Amino acid sequence: MPKFDHHLHTNRYSPDSVIDPLELIVRARDAGLDGVVITEHDVQWPEDELRELAEHGRRHNVLVFSGAEISAREGHFLVYGLPNLDDVPPGVALGDLLAAVKRCGAAVVAAHPFRWDQDFEAIVAEHGPVFDGLELVSNNVTPETRRRTEDLLRSQPMGVTGSSDGHDPEIVGCYYTELADPIQSLADFVTAVRQGRGRPRHRKGAPQASGPV
Repeated sequence: MPKFDHHLHTNRYSPDSVIDPLELIVRARDAGLDGVVITEHDVQWPEDELRELAEHGRRHNVLVFSGAEISAREGHFLVYGLPNLDDVPPGVALGDLLAAVKRCGAAVVAAHPFRWDQDFEAIVAEHGPVFDGLELVSNNVTPETRRRTEDLLRSQPMGVTGSSDGHDPEIVGCYYTELADPIQSLADFVTAVRQGRGRPRHRKGAPQASGPV
């Protein structure tokens, strides 16, 4: 089953990351990952640059796709499969973000729910259990925010994912999502996430800020 770390940042487009894109590929390979989805802050990689990096990834047997971490008014949300980010600028209202995702048949995952005192319960009360996944574990999910997410999921079932939220090379692949179906394209990945066909996992020996899964 393919293993993807799909919440990652590089120093190419995320100023708070120190991960070089080429080093990311090597780290992903060494972590046993089959692919990565780079989610820069409010940026998707330009197609020509992504093609070049993806070719480098193929030489290491690592698939490379691009999504984005959108800084909405209500918090941060990972989106996969949008053709561009024109309709979802920084500060976009979550309702508008969700509408854009739906129009395009994209996927949306709530990044680190409850972080920074986010009232994620109120978000779900307003919008419903509309997320394709909640990030259950990552380097920026604490045991406490994980517990609150697990509590919420008992009454509002949604998919769950795991990723590193890596900004440092040592963190790449500490958590990842194991997918049930073969993945050859971003479209395959989007379909798997939308269908809840993934399970969060941890890498033995890596930092586990959220605890093991």
